[in-house]
Amino acid sequence: MNETLVLAHSPDSDDAFMFYGLRENAVDTEGVSYRHELADIETLNERALSGELAITAVSFHAYAYLADRYLLLPHGASFGDGYGPCVVAREAAGAPRTLADLAGRRVAIPGRLTSAALALTIYAPLSIPVVTPFDRVGEAVTRGDAEAGVVIHEGQLTWKDEGFNLVADLGVVWKDETSLPLPLGGNAVRKDLGPELIARVSRALGRSIAYALDHREDALTDAMRFARGLPREKADRFVSMYVNDWTRSYGERGREAVRLFLTRGHAVGALPMRVTPEWVEES
Repeated sequence: MNETLVLAHSPDSDDAFMFYGLRENAVDTEGVSYRHELADIETLNERALSGELAITAVSFHAYAYLADRYLLLPHGASFGDGYGPCVVAREAAGAPRTLADLAGRRVAIPGRLTSAALALTIYAPLSIPVVTPFDRVGEAVTRGDAEAGVVIHEGQLTWKDEGFNLVADLGVVWKDETSLPLPLGGNAVRKDLGPELIARVSRALGRSIAYALDHREDALTDAMRFARGLPREKADRFVSMYVNDWTRSYGERGREAVRLFLTRGHAVGALPMRVTPEWVEES
């Protein structure tokens, strides 16, 4: 049976790379057609709350509020393995220099349901979050609207060039403490699609990721449309950070990391409920 489903993901080079095989019609979709819909991750998080999206990229933070309606696909995740969202501040007298310095300080966060926001709350629970579009975090810090900011996406590679100091790389802090990668985002599918269709979706998305990794240069060339001005060398580095073996499969350590991230979020009061993540079975 033919189906057409909306596949929602962010207009970022890593997501573009991941879904190259599907966009190029280069992989077997088992009769399912995909209509790609692009929006920033916080918009996708908010839209998933209403259940309108059949398949979508989501932050693991947001997944905590979606677990009753969505399953995590067994591939397509982005982890920060010893790197991740960076807390940055201006070079100025009295500017925060450590996570402890953020207590009582305004910190620009790239969306209330982003994993960056949850990681900040875990490690700086007394900071004051200021919700800011992800591509305006640096501006908010420069203007003084916030005394620090959490940068994601390409900002993790460009903050130094923009004149900021590093307060903390949250991926480094997490790995030093847990020995696990920091869970950032994954792909989720709505449960009511049913097991047969979900299995077809899962296999097709897995093939797309494998195809991109096996045709890296072509996939990267295509993804450069979404690199927001990064030179190819830096775009290649960014894609390598977030589309890799973790993306092919969580593995047990990846799943453990997601479970621990959500458990820690609940423990610090950032999540109102305990969440047990559920994955589609690999097939």
